[in-house]
Amino acid sequence: MIYTLDELTQAIAQDPNQWRSLVFTNGCFDLLHVGHVRYLMAARQLGKRLVVGLNSDASVRGLKPAKPGYPERPIVPELQRGEVLAALKPVDGVVIFNEPTAGPTIAALQPDIYVKGGDYTVDTLPETPIVRSYGGEIKLIPVEVATGTTGIIERILGSPG
Repeated sequence: MIYTLDELTQAIAQDPNQWRSLVFTNGCFDLLHVGHVRYLMAARQLGKRLVVGLNSDASVRGLKPAKPGYPERPIVPELQRGEVLAALKPVDGVVIFNEPTAGPTIAALQPDIYVKGGDYTVDTLPETPIVRSYGGEIKLIPVEVATGTTGIIERILGSPG
């Protein structure tokens, strides 16, 4: 299900036993691929519920500006990306956010465990201070499949990469 931040915060407050321990991750999830699916499956194993913070279209455009010869990002609009994510078995909820990072969403939800891919480090995650401020845990999941949306786009366009 796709929630607004207010709806999700209220749902968790009304029935914390259903939601805790809460695992949270975030990303653009544009052109969903097997790496995303395996990552979400691994994240779900870390707690009772998994919520995915999804970068809005505006947020994605800020993070992944247009490059000559490439299509504007995101390829798939936010509500469609959210619907696909929400339909995946490991995902219990999706919340779309407009900010460049998930910091404000994490501050509101205070997930027990914040998860990112192993291509990040705890020291370089902008969300680390927020998660640590309320005593949450940060887990990094190793990247199993070295693929990404940019690589898929490059293959479609026949670009080297």
